[in-house]
Amino acid sequence: MTWVAAVARLRARREPGVLVTVATVRGHAPRKAGAKLVVGRTEAWGSVGGGNIEAVAIDRARELIEKSDAEPELMEFALNDKVTGRHGVQCCGGAVSVFLEPLPVVPAVAIFGIGHVGLELARLLARHDIDLHLTDSRAEMLAEERLAVLTADAVAQVHVHHTPLLPEEVLEELAPGTHVLIMTHDHAEDAALCDAALRTPGLGSIGLIGSAAKWSRFRRRLADEGGHDAATIDRIKTPIGLSGITGKEPATIAVSVAADLLLTFERENR
Repeated sequence: MTWVAAVARLRARREPGVLVTVATVRGHAPRKAGAKLVVGRTEAWGSVGGGNIEAVAIDRARELIEKSDAEPELMEFALNDKVTGRHGVQCCGGAVSVFLEPLPVVPAVAIFGIGHVGLELARLLARHDIDLHLTDSRAEMLAEERLAVLTADAVAQVHVHHTPLLPEEVLEELAPGTHVLIMTHDHAEDAALCDAALRTPGLGSIGLIGSAAKWSRFRRRLADEGGHDAATIDRIKTPIGLSGITGKEPATIAVSVAADLLLTFERENR
């Protein structure tokens, strides 16, 4: 497996890792500068030369994986018989430095309903390194030409889901910790998604767009028909966004919701 594929695998699994790269080589060494190794909690792919270099790098990488505030770092190795490493001696005769770059789990967000507000929000979130899921029961909302404004130069990995019958089924496909925002064109669809989200284990935050009157009806329905208790229903946040921003224009709502999400991401990384 290539190192690029290994990084993609960790990202898809939402698992942290470390990318180890041979940064400099002086004299004789097992690998040239640029050789790469990807380290996960239990697996590793690629090689930076084997022996003590690789074993020590893997040990340190797994220490970094467990640190919430890990920073990139450089490690130096002298390859001669006078230096005994933690995992033995490598006497190639040269010197090597390796660069360890943490690969944190990126945030994931799923927007259900890519109407006026949903599209504006997607445009903002697409500029961030996240996994972004766009879901709508209406094919025209997900048309390639409509989404071009956010996918052409997106930083995010954008996943599009057209769900004409049961949009709530997408919830089962989302990775643990995914933040869910419900803002479809249909209140019945919103209600079904709220109920399904509360029944889906492992999700992050759940947000619902709408008025106080809408939420009052939903609360009763979730309790009476869904059988959810008050604490479970309180997992749903409505209204969404920052309370100090009260404008109702789609772009204004989107900025408010995006800012609130960014604060959530920062709290998760503390």
